[in-house]
Amino acid sequence: MINGTEFTDRLDQLENELWLDGEKITGKISEHPAFKGIVQAKASLYDLQNDPDFIDEMMFFSADTKEPTGVSYLQPKTKEDLKKRRRMIEHWARLSNGMMGRSPDYMNTAVMSFASSAGLLAGRENCFPENIQALYKRAMEQDLSFTHTFITPQVNRSQGYIELSEKPISAKVVDRNEKGIVIKGARLLATQGGLTDEVLVITAPRLFLDADEAFAFSIPSNTKGLKFICRESFVGGESSFNYPLSSRYEEMDSIVVFDHVLVPWNRVFYYDNVEAATDFMTRSSFHTFAYHQVVTRQIIKTEFILGVAELLVQTLNVSEYQHIQEKISEIIIGLETMRALLEKAENDAEIDEWGLMRPSMIPLQTACNIFPKLYPRFTEIIQIIGASGMVSLPTEKSFDSEIRPELDQYLQAQSTTAETRVKIFRLAWDLTMSSFGTRQTQYERYFFGDPIRLSSNLYQTYPKEMHVDRINELLNRGC
Repeated sequence: MINGTEFTDRLDQLENELWLDGEKITGKISEHPAFKGIVQAKASLYDLQNDPDFIDEMMFFSADTKEPTGVSYLQPKTKEDLKKRRRMIEHWARLSNGMMGRSPDYMNTAVMSFASSAGLLAGRENCFPENIQALYKRAMEQDLSFTHTFITPQVNRSQGYIELSEKPISAKVVDRNEKGIVIKGARLLATQGGLTDEVLVITAPRLFLDADEAFAFSIPSNTKGLKFICRESFVGGESSFNYPLSSRYEEMDSIVVFDHVLVPWNRVFYYDNVEAATDFMTRSSFHTFAYHQVVTRQIIKTEFILGVAELLVQTLNVSEYQHIQEKISEIIIGLETMRALLEKAENDAEIDEWGLMRPSMIPLQTACNIFPKLYPRFTEIIQIIGASGMVSLPTEKSFDSEIRPELDQYLQAQSTTAETRVKIFRLAWDLTMSSFGTRQTQYERYFFGDPIRLSSNLYQTYPKEMHVDRINELLNRGC
């Protein structure tokens, strides 16, 4: 298990190709204003897993190497293993208040689950399950960090769209040679793209999937021809007073461009096999364990939101109003619903065909259908409670100027000073109204894709026939 300094040094040495605002990033990534906050936040996670007070819940001993290994790589064989994984996720999520959607445990979980289901590819054409197992082993031994990219460019989102462009838009295999496959084109939305050791590239199943897009592999982020084009940074500034969240947890999202990138054969999981690509993503344990990680993080995030909302209520002294009590209760109900669904998923876990203790999928699917609707409402509640106080907020520098006496006089609260009151309101603003905060809302809305498609998947997989049979039995029963 690496520590924060080792993670930061390794990232700086990679010299990944990142582009921001039309300029190529030079120098140490960890020192760039757009990235240093999130790099420091990730480094603190790696430090936590080595903290003597937490290490028993953050590590296990690998059966192969006998070395201490991060619990995010643990393949659970029992319900206690599953709960051990959840406790690890909770510790890391609390350190970032649930704001970091791509904390290392998310992608480590993905690598673990892919390796556990590698048998799905055994004996299939153009499939190399041994390469997935090798990645899993390498990731554990080196405590690697990953980002991933599933999504193709949104040229045309109609169901029947087939790309006919002469030059690839969506990343495709354009050549196969003795060294490996060659990829040309782009993929979207790699959160923390360029800020990790490797990028995992995998195809999401869809209608009319071409064979040259049916591939999966993992390569170092500094591979020749690979570049990450970043969106605008949402870091408002370095001041933790002015920007208490974005200064720390702005993850950055990027477009991944493959300019004739050579993927060596020992890095390829499968290629040119639509059936294998579809089977692997739908039948592997990836979604189950990813949902388990995500729901755990979202619960911690909801706890944070509840704390912010109640602190606003106390600061404004409005707890006596029933409409305020109703709004806070909405957050409590959402929190307890998510907790209950996660607990049910763990309690109903069963051993899968590969020998892993897999959480029950239906409660997790339900939670991932609920949260995209809950989160925007949570942010709205905070905005409503804060009201006009969320708008006219002075900065840290203002309190260090000659106008401080006016601020102390006119912005004070009954129970706290003006400076503390503004800190609280700036936190609420950064959470719900800044560019960082609104990105968080959109991120949670679409974390697992189109909410309508998520609902459709739940409908299609939920066991309904037993309930229909009971109704038919009632209707057919004689007097």
